[in-house]
Amino acid sequence: MARLTKKQKENSAKVESKTYTVSEASALIKEISNTNFDPSVDLAVRLNVDPRKANQMVRGVVTLPHGTGKDVKVLALVTPDKEAEAKEAGADYVGLDEYLDKIKGGWTDVDVIVTMPSVMGKLGPLGRVLGPRGLMPNPKTGTVTMDVAKAVSDVKAGKIDFKVDKTGIVHAAIGKASFDAEMIAGNAKELLTTLVKLKPQAAKGVYIKSIFMSSTMSPSIQIDTKRFTEQ
Repeated sequence: MARLTKKQKENSAKVESKTYTVSEASALIKEISNTNFDPSVDLAVRLNVDPRKANQMVRGVVTLPHGTGKDVKVLALVTPDKEAEAKEAGADYVGLDEYLDKIKGGWTDVDVIVTMPSVMGKLGPLGRVLGPRGLMPNPKTGTVTMDVAKAVSDVKAGKIDFKVDKTGIVHAAIGKASFDAEMIAGNAKELLTTLVKLKPQAAKGVYIKSIFMSSTMSPSIQIDTKRFTEQ
């Protein structure tokens, strides 16, 4: 087992064995995230659902009010008539056949792919490449649309998509440790409020079982779930 450094021990000692409010956790995460880089701040939310059942799947999108702090690389796979609006909206890569060929060759150096309904047929054969990397566009997340400019702008502004994993946990990056505590808290509350709204009717009992906030290489901070367990 790896030994903790002196700094890691000091940071762990600052996290008490209690639950914190979102605001308290957001302030504390800044205090214990003193690394040589700007780490991501993440939430891990355990839900009382069975993801194997279609009527208990939790998936959605949320636009974080303060963005993600990450320079998201967007590829817009569009027909020539949509290229100009995709570029103006801030897409990093714009085109179609040439990028389809690059993806076939294994290129996936992007964070999000936005496309149009008419192009989805060409992406089907690339599922083996894009699927495991979470890059396959999906109408449910707003990445398959005729309003390409809005889709690109939303992603650049901080829209993220999330999906409960097979263990019932939603993992999401909600910002950077360099953010003000109020910004981290605002993003966290936006995600949690969205999760509450997405509670499946088939989910019984307490919906949100636990919430933990952490940053890269930091200890986890447990957040009080009471406010976010409305029936």
